[in-house]
Amino acid sequence: MLRRQAFFVTEEGQHFTAPLWGSEFGVGGRDEQDPKTRAWFENFVDFLISTDTDFAYWPLVGWHENRQGNGWALVHWDRAGNRMFLDDGDDWRAAAWHRLVDAKAGSAHPTASWRMLAVDHADYVQSARMRREPDWDPGARKAVCPDGLRLVGLSHTGSRGLCSDSGAVADWTAGYQVVRDERHVTEDWAPGFTKFQCPPDSFVIGYAVRGGDLSSALCGRGAEQVGSAGRVVWFDREDARPPDPRGGDFAEGRHKGQCADGEYIAGVAWSARLDSPAKEPDALLCRTWWNPEA
Repeated sequence: MLRRQAFFVTEEGQHFTAPLWGSEFGVGGRDEQDPKTRAWFENFVDFLISTDTDFAYWPLVGWHENRQGNGWALVHWDRAGNRMFLDDGDDWRAAAWHRLVDAKAGSAHPTASWRMLAVDHADYVQSARMRREPDWDPGARKAVCPDGLRLVGLSHTGSRGLCSDSGAVADWTAGYQVVRDERHVTEDWAPGFTKFQCPPDSFVIGYAVRGGDLSSALCGRGAEQVGSAGRVVWFDREDARPPDPRGGDFAEGRHKGQCADGEYIAGVAWSARLDSPAKEPDALLCRTWWNPEA
């Protein structure tokens, strides 16, 4: 139950991964005789230790009169200033508490970030920089990756996106460009499909939709040259993701396309057909972040 309700966010490499702080928990002390309550406290402490989770205890401080009163606190005072403490020898919680606060804490380590974009009902602009910019596709619902992340995945329907900094931080301080046509297409990498392709040394950081139709792609220009070798990923009929895709299921129940770690999206192809009139993403042009010969 704990993992289902809260601790699932600690799973590494998912679009929902986030820090977790357990606030707050507590249990009665000296006067608590219920074996189930005592077992719950012991088990919860063990769970916090095994998951290396930060926590807050409630209440830390309470009052007492002749060692009676708020038994949940860890330390108590009476009106005369006499203290009653967890370690006085008559509080059953002491051993579990010291096991918790003395447990070895792991160090935080750098890891790739993964974030989902969704424009179901409104804009979802996660870039602080783009929030300061003018409306780059008026009337459309717009999604932009957080600063430092690039778009690495799209869903065929549902207008969901996946952002990451896996393989490289997306530094697009050289500017951005909105792409609504094929002016930057240099080769027909998706014959018969309309292609929104970024200019050289640029990568997709966002997109806009009108209804279910793809309206435009937002490209960020890197401060340094990026790779040009690439491949086409088709996801109009089934998922097309790396063998062990990170980021989680960012569009549950829908076909998804995703570039591999160390790749970026250079273009998105779509086509409005009789059997599929919506202008939905069908293919991605994935390119390596670094040139192989570099």
